[in-house]
Amino acid sequence: MHLAAHFPGVNNTTVWTDPRAGSQIDFASFEHLARTAERGRFDFFFLAEGLRLREHKGRIHDLDVLGRPESITVLNALAAVTDRLGLAATVNTTFNEPYELARRLATLDHLSAGRAAWNVVTTSDAFTGENFRRGGYLDHADRYTRAAEFVATARELWDSWTAGGVPRPVTHHGPHFRVRGAFTLPRSPQGHPVIIQAGDSAAGRDFAAATADIVFTGWGSGGRPPGKCSTRHSTLAAGQEFYADVKGRLAAHGRTADSLKIMPGVTFVLGDTAADAQERAATIRRQQVSPQNALLALEQVWGVDLSGYDPDGPLPDIDPDPESQLAQGRVRLADPKALADRWRALSEAKGLSIRETVIETTGRQSFVGTPAAVAEEMTAYVAARAADGFILVPHLTPGGLDDFVDRVVPLLQERGVLRTEYAGTTLRSHLGLPDPVRPVGKD
Repeated sequence: MHLAAHFPGVNNTTVWTDPRAGSQIDFASFEHLARTAERGRFDFFFLAEGLRLREHKGRIHDLDVLGRPESITVLNALAAVTDRLGLAATVNTTFNEPYELARRLATLDHLSAGRAAWNVVTTSDAFTGENFRRGGYLDHADRYTRAAEFVATARELWDSWTAGGVPRPVTHHGPHFRVRGAFTLPRSPQGHPVIIQAGDSAAGRDFAAATADIVFTGWGSGGRPPGKCSTRHSTLAAGQEFYADVKGRLAAHGRTADSLKIMPGVTFVLGDTAADAQERAATIRRQQVSPQNALLALEQVWGVDLSGYDPDGPLPDIDPDPESQLAQGRVRLADPKALADRWRALSEAKGLSIRETVIETTGRQSFVGTPAAVAEEMTAYVAARAADGFILVPHLTPGGLDDFVDRVVPLLQERGVLRTEYAGTTLRSHLGLPDPVRPVGKD
């Protein structure tokens, strides 16, 4: 089983009101979670990206804690305080250039002795685009064509030095990028940093099959915007379907099933008994969905100001505004009225208030139980080929992984499904991924 740790920094999954919650910016927070993950013999530490502060009703949205440092800078610092843990940065292909980013990632791979990874993301969000490209942004259809050319160009640069350490000139002339000149760094310890990808559309799955080493998938609805709840891993059967579909696309690109790992992002709650864990899970959900957050979630669906509604009262009977600009920086819903109708039907059928409906529909913990039950269930998902491992998303910053590493990791190790020591030094060796083959003529 492969495991990774997602730093729970800026989102409404994190419980900021917990007295144990710390800073999402202080380096000590990053160091604590990374050291804990390495103590648990995890494969890698994962950082998300935020390129613009989200807005709501024309104001900076401050219900999430604001501010997120640049990820590669943080990971370069973590390389100095960890020894084996992989270091994964989320970096956008829409708002960067391949030569510069390839250089930064290769630098991280050199400084960490082969532990760098790149989570490749795209965006068609015009709101975020206002910080880049003189106000322009990419059409939705161009996102993956630019991403594919971006990754291919980065790989050309990473492969451009000979095995003897001689730089060779690179000339790339494509629809999105033009690069001409020798790369500034020799091939890094892993050859290429590990590539992570998270798309779920048909185009995203094909892109992953052609390009990625890891697919980071959703699980249930935790941490996702209302209405964008993925269900592909909320059941064993759904996970198996996704796993088989993506792995089945690899052969068309000359790849084997072992060359790509599928790792859903999951949450967990532990308790001394099953009832204790369920009670704790319910408490955490109510902390995550405060009355204020419940109305915010509803406004993201309806697209109108609902501040006059009682969070403990019924859902609005008015229809959503499909053209609303109320929330900026979040994924837009394809059909807000259909989602509103489903929420109203659920609320009426179960007698749920606004807050109870949001709790019921927008998130749940993936694994809830005693440490033994959680270890057993996680093992079962991997054994049944619904996943190769998991990216754990704790609800506390920075100590949310402590209990898992202290209480669940030893049980996974006793079962023989999780390493007790690192066998290699690079992230590729942890994941069992082959080293990239240097193209013919570049040796």
